Amino acid sequence: MSGITDLDVLLQNMEPQIREGEFVFCTVESKDYELVARLKPIASFLEDEGMTLVLDEQIAKQHGYSYDSIFKAITLTVHSSLDAVGLTAAVANKLADKGISANVIAAYYHDHVFVQSDKAELAVAALKEFHIRKSS
Repeated sequence: MSGITDLDVLLQNMEPQIREGEFVFCTVESKDYELVARLKPIASFLEDEGMTLVLDEQIAKQHGYSYDSIFKAITLTVHSSLDAVGLTAAVANKLADKGISANVIAAYYHDHVFVQSDKAELAVAALKEFHIRKSS
């Protein structure tokens, strides 16, 4: 099942939904993958400096990990192809116009945008403007 590559179709058909919970970005030096698995990250990325984990805020607190900001995850509920061009840029630009940071993670089926928790509803409203633009 391949995803959609047409940017207009992606923007018109996405239904952004706020995922339950609040998330933080942490880094761990350990390459102890059993520890990482126990932390149940919703995303991870191995960088030269350490492993970045996106964790539920409560799990990060319980394990004493530091973090800078708290985020809500917005799932763009359209099956975007990893080969699609422009979706990340369109979303980031739309949110930037509203003063909202966009930390985007592309997964196999969907893109996920992490925004400041207190701006999540504003972010969803901004993303829904893509529907208004096409309907007009």
